[in-house]
Parts: sequence; C-alpha cells; structure tokens
Amino acid sequence: MKNLFYLLLCLIAGASCSQADPTKPWDKGAFETQKYRNLFAEMGYKQADIDAKLKSVFDGVFYGPDKVYFEVGDSMAYISDVKNHDVRTEGMSYGLMIAVQFDRQDIFDRLWRWGTKYMQHQDGPLKGYFAWSCATDGTRNSQGPASDGELYYVTALIFASNRWGNDTGINYLAEAQNILNCSMEKDGTNRVMPFINVEHKLITFVPDIHGGRFTDPSYHVPAFYEVWARWANDGRADFWRECAERSREYLHKSIHPVTGLNPDYNNYDGSLLGNNRIIGDAFRFDSWRVPMNIALDYSWACADKEWQQEYGNKIQNFLYSQGIDTFVDQYNVDGTQVKDTLRAGEHKALRHSLGLVATSAAASLMCTHEKSREFVDKLWNAKHEPYEDGYFDAYYDGLLRLFAFMHLSGNYRIIFPEK
Repeated sequence: MKNLFYLLLCLIAGASCSQADPTKPWDKGAFETQKYRNLFAEMGYKQADIDAKLKSVFDGVFYGPDKVYFEVGDSMAYISDVKNHDVRTEGMSYGLMIAVQFDRQDIFDRLWRWGTKYMQHQDGPLKGYFAWSCATDGTRNSQGPASDGELYYVTALIFASNRWGNDTGINYLAEAQNILNCSMEKDGTNRVMPFINVEHKLITFVPDIHGGRFTDPSYHVPAFYEVWARWANDGRADFWRECAERSREYLHKSIHPVTGLNPDYNNYDGSLLGNNRIIGDAFRFDSWRVPMNIALDYSWACADKEWQQEYGNKIQNFLYSQGIDTFVDQYNVDGTQVKDTLRAGEHKALRHSLGLVATSAAASLMCTHEKSREFVDKLWNAKHEPYEDGYFDAYYDGLLRLFAFMHLSGNYRIIFPEK
C-alpha cells in the first residue's frame, strides 16, 4: 500500500517514482526541470492542510498579532526586528523575497520604497548600498551595509522583473543592476569594497576593508549567483557562475566533517577566525540558516548533490543525537558545549529554537535517511510561541519558519521570465 501511495503521488506530480520517496531526494534541480518537491504531500499531509498551514504562517508574519510587517502611509512598509526595535536589511530583503514568491507586488513595492527612501545610499562612497540597520522612523543606526542584504535584494529584484516586468512603476531589473554595478565599482576608496570579494569570489561579511577580510557561511547561497548569471544582464555572467562554484567549494571547507556544524563567521579558506571572537567561532544564530541555504541550492541547481546529501544527513544526525525535541541552538562546531560567556541577557540562554527546528527540517529536501521525516513532522507541529523562559522572537524565528514551510511545500521557486 505504501508503494502504491507513492506511485499515485508520482502520477499526480508528474515525477518519477524515485522522486516520490521521502528518503530519496531528487537528482535534478529546478533550473532544469522547473519542478519543486512538496515533501509534506509526499509524507501524507493533505494538500488542503498544507495550503492552509502555509497561509497561516505567512499571515502570522505579515498580519497577525505578532506580525513583523508594518505599513507606513499609502505606499511604504517595513519589516522590523521588533525585539530590537529596528529595521534591518536582512529582514527587508527577506520580505522582498517572500513577497515575490507569493506574487504580492503590493508588499514588495511598499518594502522597496521604504528601503530606498531610508536605507539606500544614493550618493557618496557607499552609493548603491543599504544601511544595515535603521530605527522604525527611518533614522539610520548605522551607515554601513551587511552583505547578505544586498545578496537578497538583487535576487528578489531580478525575480520581480521576471514576474511583473519593469513597467509598473519600478524598474526592478535596473535597480538590481544598479546595486551590482555600484558594488563592483568600489575600489577601497574610503575603505568601501565590493560586497563580493573579487579575489576569492566569495561574499564578504561586510564590504569594507575590515569586514571584507572574512565571510559568514550563512551568506552563501550559490544558486542566487546562478540566477544573476542568467538574468542580471550586467555583463558578468561568467563571473557569477564562478562565484557559485567557489561558494560551494568554500562550504565544503567551512563545515565540520563530523558534526556538519559551521561557525557564524570564518576565513575564506573555511578556517576559524581564531581571534578569541567567541561568537564568531561557534554555531550560533547566523549559522542556523546554512542547512536551509544548502537545501535551496540542492533544490534549484543540484550541482553538488552527493556532498549536499551527505551534509544534510550529517547535520540532522548530529542534532538527532542531541535529542530531536531538545537539541539546542548553540554549539561549538565540534559539537561540544559552547562557552557561557557569549553575552549577558536573553541570548545567553540555550534554547530549542524554532528557527533551527525550521532550517534543519528544510534540510530534509536533500537527506536520504528515514529520520529526515521526523524533522519535517516536528516543524509541522511546532508552535510559534514564547519559550519556557518567556523569550519570544517574532522576527527571526518567524521568518525562518516561513521560509522552511515554503521550501517543504514546494513554494520557494526560481521565478523564470514571463513568456
């Protein structure tokens, strides 16, 4: 009966029988097939329930009592890290990506207008870049950019161009090209650099003289460069394809060979910073995104499938060994307990954080072992509510949870140009 059930799913999805087995990830990417795996459906969840759950998670982020999306006047909006009372390029660019994935041009355009008005530098040494943090009234908390914001901005804008065209009030493709062109013109003047290190062809942590010396594993989404190579039309297609290859090679070096864990920050050769930066050399908050990012590259490009399958199994095996209901959100990369001197206050506590529950479940898209189903079930049943100590994160946990549901329902997609 089980095999018959999977066969029926295959026929419905138009996929091969191997593609319907939850323990056998697909062996071709969506750039080639334009098909996306709905792992929830493969595991027996009803499509109506999947659709309802995805809508509920989306509505919670954008419209619920714990929303992080706030509209301003008739034409703008921002996404706020509400617990820190600010607006970050991380959240704003995530919001753009979510909006274009859900075909919500209204949300996309509102976020873009707020970001260009308050966050983007229109002139000077930082021209084209976005201030990484602003107060909710638009006052900049910091002038400098964080490279992951630009990474998502560019990709979301290209998708917007592909989906909606460039004649509805915003020339999305021109805006993406402007970010890329402005960045690649930086030469160190006033300490400002490209957000892609041109020597290593890897994304910087921060595009300046200091932050450009190392990187953040969670900023690496090789499939995004594949998007740029196809549709940025900026004359750098070969460069972006090489960036995708270099990024995959870097991830091999960055991830611990036994645990599958990675540090928050490290050198371009994958080695630890080793400068007593306690947070930088451990698997902590930024790091949670890596399983989901690698799963995205697997789903879209499938260009590194053997290693990525091994990686997915490896990190799930480690977390499973810590207790699938109890693994915590911070470890040294070798899997040992983190030092307790990270910082005072709310982040010091170790929690079974929803954000990591979500991203480790998304890794199931590339896993080959049976326990991958358990991770998916745990995400499905996880509630977004305060932890036992009262801490609640509507922003980071909420956004990662939404991305994971998009992944696992087959709704995080490459947006090809409209024909």
